[in-house]
Amino acid sequence: MKTLLFILAGSLFCLSANAQNIMISKNAAISFFSSTPAEDIEGKSTLANSVIDTKTHNLIFKVNNTSFQFQKKLMQEHFNENYMESDKYPISTFKGKISDNVDLSTDGTYNVTIDGSLDIHGVTKNYQTKATLVVSKGIITAKTTFKVKIADHQIKVPTIVFAKIAEAVDVRISATYQPK
Repeated sequence: MKTLLFILAGSLFCLSANAQNIMISKNAAISFFSSTPAEDIEGKSTLANSVIDTKTHNLIFKVNNTSFQFQKKLMQEHFNENYMESDKYPISTFKGKISDNVDLSTDGTYNVTIDGSLDIHGVTKNYQTKATLVVSKGIITAKTTFKVKIADHQIKVPTIVFAKIAEAVDVRISATYQPK
């Protein structure tokens, strides 16, 4: 876990001349929800890591795919073995940038747009999402929800269970950042 945070911080440090602007979220929450008439499926992880540079507005999220938990153990097994192929693609990553000109050192609530690339299942695709950032006493909380089409990341769904998995899943992210 510490190694992953070191890599994240190092990645942003290379992008930023001033490491004092780096804020870290060690337990970001990422969940996805698939709803069909046949079944609802939800996977949750509270073990994602994220780093944000408050000056350049660059950010990175990384999550180990095996950290997602499901209501049914069989769903978790199928997710890792059949869909995500977690042995082959162990980590999903989002690298992006807040495109709005906001001062993240000033307390307030900011509705922003984030542009970036999401790498899932070895396939990288560009995304744009709206997020809410709340800055209070040097701590930043961030929340966003966006849709991901599983076919866009070449995730194959067997015909036998196709009716149980939605073509697009809702992804929710919540993170609290503190100075490193």
